[in-house]
Amino acid sequence: MRTMGKALGAVLMLAGLVLPAAAQDRLVIAGRDAGFAPALAKMVELYQAKNPNVKIERLELGGGPLYERLAVGAREKTAATDVAMLDDIWAPEFMARGWLTDLDTVGGLPGEFVKSAIDVSKHNGKLYAAPFVGNIAMFAYRKDLLAKHGFERPKTWSDVVKAAQVIQDKEQGVSGLVFRGIKGNPIVTSFLPVLWAHGGEVVSADGKAVLDTPAAEKALIQFLSFKPLAPKGVETYNATELRDAVQQGRAAIAVEMWSSWAGTLDGSASKVANQVEVVATPGEVKGPAPMLGAWLLAIPADSPNKARAADFIRFVTSPENQKLIALETGNPPTLAALFNDKDLVAKYRWYPAQLEALNVAQARPRISQWARVETILGDYLQLALIGQMPPKQALTEANAQIARALSR
Repeated sequence: MRTMGKALGAVLMLAGLVLPAAAQDRLVIAGRDAGFAPALAKMVELYQAKNPNVKIERLELGGGPLYERLAVGAREKTAATDVAMLDDIWAPEFMARGWLTDLDTVGGLPGEFVKSAIDVSKHNGKLYAAPFVGNIAMFAYRKDLLAKHGFERPKTWSDVVKAAQVIQDKEQGVSGLVFRGIKGNPIVTSFLPVLWAHGGEVVSADGKAVLDTPAAEKALIQFLSFKPLAPKGVETYNATELRDAVQQGRAAIAVEMWSSWAGTLDGSASKVANQVEVVATPGEVKGPAPMLGAWLLAIPADSPNKARAADFIRFVTSPENQKLIALETGNPPTLAALFNDKDLVAKYRWYPAQLEALNVAQARPRISQWARVETILGDYLQLALIGQMPPKQALTEANAQIARALSR
């Protein structure tokens, strides 16, 4: 009977249904700080209550330090992390270098996830991460002001410019639109949906720099046309300035709107409560191409507690806990059905539109050098924005530098 029990236990363990005793002792979770921290903290609290014998250590790190910890740990095989929170732009490097565990080898991942989020969790057909936060760049506009001046929801970026110009001309103290113009990630994030809508790319599918194209030039010229319609000093705007401009009624349209910012639009501090529509970004030559900004949970390949880590990830990504995270922390889910959940829609009225955006979302290039590429592009976009370089030159020089970065 003892032999049969051992055999059954082994079968269940392989299926990911029971955990080896050693794995119940320790779980080190490395995650982001700021707005993401409460979600992981809540999940650790609930998981700890169900598993009181597990020693859990949760780390809160900024984006840069988190990447460094995970990358250095993977290269040196420190076995220091069991659950890693990854920005989707880091995932290609971690997957390609064999730094993550194939989740199907530790019990798999149930659930119908949004396709764009599950796609960035895979490499060569294998699932290496679980979609955790369904972030995506949305678009927002004052429905009252657009209706007042005879405009419907903008379908293209050209429509956006037309509406913004009329509103700015006729509404005293209101800028037509607002975007993040500060160099680096913010201005790149504002620009990419415009670039993609024009059919342009930063990096081709075969890994080549392709910014020196007519499509990219048209996109940048249109993007630069936003500046006269934006508040003075928009080249220094980041998230706080953009959110405040919309919430205080000083801008009619937000080129970029994330869930974490949208949550304050109907609050008591907002001067435009229930007047801002949050939808998928417009298209232009092509249809809408909102930028995906998902965060993932993965298990480092050298984790000594893979079964326990997999159990925690399945716990966090269950429908019950994805809903709880959204309700209590505002971090959007990645399970498709939850975007039409009545309780969530009652709190976040834009969730059905966010699912629409996620269904057509575009991920940033799946390359390990994206951080460097983004820095280069962000520098040249701002040079063009402040008038120190014409659009074509900015794109040509950025493309040359990006090509060099990709060859290293």
